[in-house]
Formats: sequence, structure tokens, C-alpha cells
Amino acid sequence: MTDGAVPQGGKPPAGVGHKGVRSGEDFDIIIGFLGFWAVVLLVVTVWMEFTAQPALGWALGLLVTLLALYGMIRLRRRLPARTAARRN
Repeated sequence: MTDGAVPQGGKPPAGVGHKGVRSGEDFDIIIGFLGFWAVVLLVVTVWMEFTAQPALGWALGLLVTLLALYGMIRLRRRLPARTAARRN
């Protein structure tokens, strides 16, 4: 049986799976996603300010994104570190 294959019964064998191992990896993905959008919103907000256009909505969106990013980083610190290596 190859790694990650499910036997004929449809259930993975005991101890095989990624739920316990990837506890922090899902948070890392969300943190990266929020970080990307925080940078995009920062650039848009600065551009709107320099071009004298209304930037309050963009700035509030940036604030919400940064607060969500901060909360996710705090939650991530409580989880165990990744223990599984990536398969290539």
C-alpha cells in the first residue's frame, strides 16, 4: 500500500492521516493568505492617499485584515510545530 492510500474498506488504517500532523499547517496557510491581502490593501491605501482619493474604506479593510492576521498568529503560537515532512 502506498502512503496515503485508502484500503478497500474506505477507512484509513488507525494512526494514518493528516489531521493530527497538520494542526499548525492550516493556520500557516490562512496566515499567508491574510498577509498577502494585507500587503495588497496597504499598497492600495497608500496609492489612494497619494492620488487624493477617498481611502477610508481601504484603510478600514486593512485594519480588519491586520487584526485578523494578529489573531491568527496568536492562535498559531499555541499549536504544536509541524512534525511531518513534505512529500515530493
